[in-house]
Amino acid sequence: MASSEDMKAFVRVVDLGSFARAAEDLRLTPSALSRLMSRLEDRLGVRLLTRTTRRLALTSEGSLFLERAREVLELIDLAEADVSSARAKPKGLLRVNSSTGFARQTLLHAVPEFLSHYPEVSVDLTLTDRLIDPVTEQVDVVIRGSPTSGSEMVSRHLAEGRRLICAAPSYLTRAGTPHSAAELAGHNCIRLSGQSAATTWPLASDDGVVRFQPSGNFTCDNVGMLFDVAVEGHGIVRLADFVVGQAVREGRLVEILADINRSDPISLWALMPKGRFRVPRVQAFLDFMEEWLGANRDSE
Repeated sequence: MASSEDMKAFVRVVDLGSFARAAEDLRLTPSALSRLMSRLEDRLGVRLLTRTTRRLALTSEGSLFLERAREVLELIDLAEADVSSARAKPKGLLRVNSSTGFARQTLLHAVPEFLSHYPEVSVDLTLTDRLIDPVTEQVDVVIRGSPTSGSEMVSRHLAEGRRLICAAPSYLTRAGTPHSAAELAGHNCIRLSGQSAATTWPLASDDGVVRFQPSGNFTCDNVGMLFDVAVEGHGIVRLADFVVGQAVREGRLVEILADINRSDPISLWALMPKGRFRVPRVQAFLDFMEEWLGANRDSE
């Protein structure tokens, strides 16, 4: 019979694709982890992994054991979460992953307030603009703009948002403030690349909604960088209020064309492995973020 610790070690080896990386993650030496896997295979009487100098591969028995091990570990996590929630307040390490722009402009303000409410919780925040696998990366919560469809994950809706067209006061002083799509065509629009929804801007006109094609001298696939360039006064930008809202409230950016801007609907979601969403510190963070985002949108 394999123990839960053996299962956890096996799953980490598979997820990380390396004995060395898994050993470091589990705080074991590679040789100790290798012996543990060998003993596990001996007890089961089957080979779980085939190892070459270049990579690890699962055998058919290994694939079946991996599926069952994930189920067992998930049940253990849920059992511990249920017991903990009944007797303890939120505490421990909370691992959160977010896109750069949202973290720098929203979590920068929200996380310190969350920690002041829950002093026994500590947050490890990582920033990536690609969608990561929280199971592989050992992250409790991933915050992104779309829900997950994976069977090993659950989603929770946090907030609804909209995209604002805005620019720094210094840019508007220098270049003037556009009041129509025709006037906007003469301005430097700095744009988000790599996302089809951001290539055109929907604007109201006498003929209905038109898809305005912005043009300018700078594009970037990183929202945080695009935000910084806009705040520095280099052009007009269209980004989610989750990113630019605080800067607009502080006067570092000015919303323009609000009467004709027709924002595509956007949502904010928290994505979690199934075994984590009932952990008290995770629940507390999600409840806090939903309330914080709603309160700050209401104050705009």
